[in-house]
Amino acid sequence: METFYRHPFNVRVYGLVINDKNELLVSDEYCQSQFMTKFPGGGLEFGEGLIDALKREFIEECAQEVEINGHFYTTDFFQESMFRGGGQLISIYYFCRFVSTPQFQVIQKPYDGIPEVNDSIAFRWIAMDALTRDHLTWPVDQKVVELLKASR
Repeated sequence: METFYRHPFNVRVYGLVINDKNELLVSDEYCQSQFMTKFPGGGLEFGEGLIDALKREFIEECAQEVEINGHFYTTDFFQESMFRGGGQLISIYYFCRFVSTPQFQVIQKPYDGIPEVNDSIAFRWIAMDALTRDHLTWPVDQKVVELLKASR
């Protein structure tokens, strides 16, 4: 039986920000009635390039401009999208750095103070030494953690 999706592909772009303390930035979010931990970033909009989308997402999510420092990973296995009408998820990850000192509030514990209201978001730094795949919610992000750990 064939499955038909509203959108055959869901293209997402994410930023990997590692600070001078060797900590990785993650976002804790409440969206579509669930809590999740992921990397900052989101969906590509029609007519938008990957870099422009990532820069837009950082401004939307944390009111910070980023500089893109290079591609890290693109999904190389099938993953069905959980959002936007389903379809095949394609996620692209870039190393980034903030153009100026971050001004957003940082939480220390997952989901600390995040209300159960759609699109609620907070940011957290996780030490690379302590980082495990279980810190992230989604399978592709979990693979990125493994690749990051193996590359350091």
